[in-house]
Amino acid sequence: MLAQGFDELLGWASFGLFIAALLAFVDAVLRREDAYRAAGKQNKVFWLIILGLTAVVSWLFNNILGILQIAGLIATIVYIVDVRPALKQVSGGGGWGRRGGRRPGGSSSDGPYGPFNGRR
Repeated sequence: MLAQGFDELLGWASFGLFIAALLAFVDAVLRREDAYRAAGKQNKVFWLIILGLTAVVSWLFNNILGILQIAGLIATIVYIVDVRPALKQVSGGGGWGRRGGRRPGGSSSDGPYGPFNGRR
């Protein structure tokens, strides 16, 4: 009974890894190639391969926690915690939950082509 519960826990952990890797993969697809170079991170193809393999491995081997899944978990965490924020900073936002915002140094009355309040 304990082994069955542990197998179920591993299955849920693997499913969580699959979802995280899939979301990170979609985010990596949506980012521009030059943002990776500007942020000083590995190129886009590298992250697409790593995150894609992580998603596939966690989907295919969902009841075992192997070395590939642990490596994929680490890569997914690195992308979400380190690479994604650097890409957002370089490219000015975007990705999950993007909402229009003010430009740095602009006032709340600034529009896309200048101020709305007549200030020049």
